[in-house]
Amino acid sequence: MKNYYERINAYRIMWVLVMFDLPTETKLQRKIYAKFRKMMLADGFQMFQFSMYIRHCPSRENAEVHAGRVRRMLPPKGHVGIMTITDKQFGMMEVFYGREAAETPPVAQQLEMF
Repeated sequence: MKNYYERINAYRIMWVLVMFDLPTETKLQRKIYAKFRKMMLADGFQMFQFSMYIRHCPSRENAEVHAGRVRRMLPPKGHVGIMTITDKQFGMMEVFYGREAAETPPVAQQLEMF
C-alpha cells in the first residue's frame, strides 16, 4: 500500500515555476524588478536560476493560491510566465552545471496540517 500512496503523492504535490524577463534599464525599472523578486522570496519561492523561481506546494489548490499571488504582483512591463507541474514531472528534470550532471533541487520540508 505504501507504494500506492507514494505514487499518488507524486501527482498531488505541485511545483510552481515563475520565469520572468523584466526591463532594468532605468532606476525605477530596477526598483520594480527588485520589489517583484523580494515579494516572491517573501512568499516562499526560491531562486532556481537568475530569472526563474520555484515553489514547492503540497497540493494543486495551494499551488493556485501562490500562482494567484504572483499574478496580483505582476509588474507593469516585462514578460512573466507561470507554470505549475507535478512533483513527478519536476523529479524527471535533468539539471546540469556545464556538462556535469547535478542533483535535482531538494524538496522543501513543509508541515502539512490535516
